[in-house]
Amino acid sequence: MKTALRSAVLCLALSSSFAFSAGQSSTEVLAHSTTSWDGTPLEGVHLENPEVRVLRIAIAPNSRLPIHKHPVINAGYLTKGELTVVRLSDGKKLEMKAGDALVEMVDEWHYGENKSDEPAEIVVVYAGNEGQAITVKKEEL
Repeated sequence: MKTALRSAVLCLALSSSFAFSAGQSSTEVLAHSTTSWDGTPLEGVHLENPEVRVLRIAIAPNSRLPIHKHPVINAGYLTKGELTVVRLSDGKKLEMKAGDALVEMVDEWHYGENKSDEPAEIVVVYAGNEGQAITVKKEEL
């Protein structure tokens, strides 16, 4: 029963449109991709004990997050401010503004930077195994 319910919820969440009566509600697809923002194909995920986490991350004005990577598939939505995501291996950048969504890189060192004088906030959904680390920080010298 749990598997059927989980599958039904996932199908609803991933569909590109819903039929609602009287135009009361709507759905907008913010991100739908088989690749991360840098074009890397997403790898297949086999979860023994699935766990989903939803985090709201605040980035202070004129600050940078530590260099890190994610061992799990995740996607985010920038709710306010501006954010630059930088891939460490080659310096490739993704410039985001409030209302932008991204499918994040998996197992790639990167960091986010808020270069503006206003706070930034991003909501990120992570899907992994129960208890699995969702972020690994790089030791910086």
